[in-house]
Amino acid sequence: MSEPAEARSAGQRVLVVDDEPQIVRALKVILRSAGYATEAAESKEEALNAVSVRPPDAMVLDLVLPDGSGVDVCAEVRRWSSLPIIVLSAVGDEREKVRALDAGADDYITKPFGTDELLARLRAVLRRATEDGGEPRIGVGDLTVDLAARTLTRGEAEVHLTPIEFDLLKVLAQNRGRLVTHRQLLHEVWGPSYETETHYLRVHVAHIRSKLEPDPSRPRYVITEPGVGYRLRDEP
Repeated sequence: MSEPAEARSAGQRVLVVDDEPQIVRALKVILRSAGYATEAAESKEEALNAVSVRPPDAMVLDLVLPDGSGVDVCAEVRRWSSLPIIVLSAVGDEREKVRALDAGADDYITKPFGTDELLARLRAVLRRATEDGGEPRIGVGDLTVDLAARTLTRGEAEVHLTPIEFDLLKVLAQNRGRLVTHRQLLHEVWGPSYETETHYLRVHVAHIRSKLEPDPSRPRYVITEPGVGYRLRDEP
């Protein structure tokens, strides 16, 4: 029997950074009910001070702060810490979401947010923070991505991918459960000169889905985050 989520989260500290009192209260109730210890900061300055003085296990960060941007907080923290960061964003701030992810945020959630989604995303970033990044095989549902052999299997059957398709899937698998921006995918697979060529991604992601999805029109594995990027769902 698997260990309850509350038991796994016991003792883990989450810093909530938001200047809206009602959001802070709601997040504290949600996180404490799930077994997390919580602290709060209302500004960029308070957030950076809290992270430097007593680093939490994860941070839930609003993009709009009274003395700066959550993007700036991400960029500053990433200079010296790999602290898991989940960004909260208002609906429609697609460009700010992308900027935050490019600045080092691990994931984002759009306001208003669901409790289950928040806790699932938080568990995912905390789990990745403690995993060995050098794992040779990555399992997602009934898929197994073998990084050393450059193979993909679904159940017992091997799925043939072209080199480019495998490279795309590899980046998504190494970040499973985490949103990967168009820019990051293009940079890592094709190189920095291709960072605006999003049509490359649409074509190759469609090919990948046709090979591994039971129903490509309703993908279970490779999920589109409109206007931002793609995510390999951690538990399809």
